[in-house]
Amino acid sequence: MQQPGISAKQLIIIISLEILLALPFGLPLSLFGIGGVAWIFGGIASAALVFTVYRLLYKSSLVPNKNARKIGQALVGLAIGFRIAHGNLAGITSQLPIFVFLTAFLLLTGISIGYIYSLISQTNLLNAMLATVPGGVGIMSSIAADYGRDVSLVALVQVIRVTSVVLVIPILARISAGNFASASIGFPTNLFNIDLQDLPLLFLAGLVTLLVVRLAGILKIPAAPFFGALIVGVIFNYLLSLLPFVPPLDLTPPTIINLIGQALLGISIGEYWGSNPNLDKKTILYALIPVGMTIAAGFVAAEIAMLLTDWDWLTCLLLTAPGGSAEMILVSLALDHNVEIVTAGHLVRLIAIHASLPLWLLLFRYLDGLAPTSVND
Repeated sequence: MQQPGISAKQLIIIISLEILLALPFGLPLSLFGIGGVAWIFGGIASAALVFTVYRLLYKSSLVPNKNARKIGQALVGLAIGFRIAHGNLAGITSQLPIFVFLTAFLLLTGISIGYIYSLISQTNLLNAMLATVPGGVGIMSSIAADYGRDVSLVALVQVIRVTSVVLVIPILARISAGNFASASIGFPTNLFNIDLQDLPLLFLAGLVTLLVVRLAGILKIPAAPFFGALIVGVIFNYLLSLLPFVPPLDLTPPTIINLIGQALLGISIGEYWGSNPNLDKKTILYALIPVGMTIAAGFVAAEIAMLLTDWDWLTCLLLTAPGGSAEMILVSLALDHNVEIVTAGHLVRLIAIHASLPLWLLLFRYLDGLAPTSVND
């Protein structure tokens, strides 16, 4: 989607500059031993910087590019799909009731936190609910706009939540894994780890991903770019191997695809920060309250998951982290820690949240009608 007042050429220059800056920004962050997630932080920093410089030079603010996260999700989903293709996915289906229960718990706690937030901040209840229930910055902001609510407030709380989760959980995960000191440090050396003869297959995988993602979008599948690309990555090698005269394949996308995807995930967050220069300190302070409560609810959910399963604490933590599904799966991938379980859990949560969206929107509007008039009506 082209931004108002910005030509296609300028838009390409801006996104290219953000990606290029994400790499040097991510390099020093990788020294903290957080694995590939450092490039997400690099994307956040680069996008915030580019948007801030643009605003200072041209005296106007850019609009966050919604396609950045979609493309990032597709690239990351493809990389994760190829990675877990050889995993034991069949045994995970028996854990479906647990995934659903944890999702319901997080949704109910999100609604309760939204109610508390509305009382503390004296904001409209529907604003508070949309701001605190995990569902994604873009989706919740769009719903707020549809109902004539405070879009900037909803986006602010959602962005703070996602940023906090992406910042805190990977560091805790690395410490919990017990290999913080041995984490890979520095710039990846195998960015283009693919044979030239595999380039046609990689191009084919890209085309198939584009078609599947488009189909998933038409079918209204939740998180279509991520989910569609993930499925392609899981089944691509297997399906090609079924063709006559085709030997068994083990195609793996080069690291650069995953790295750019991670940078774009960070860029989608950083652009929101860069486009909101004059944030009210009181609003931010109030926003930190539900964010802290939401993260705490994630820890409680992790403890519940430990009681219900034989999974370790790190797996449960990554599984129940409130937000940033693609990012949390990336953390488990970087640690090579139960990637299949974490992926399945987050996919179930994405599907459940989006599928139940109309129902709890009705609930929000009902509660909103019962609530007394608030400051931000």
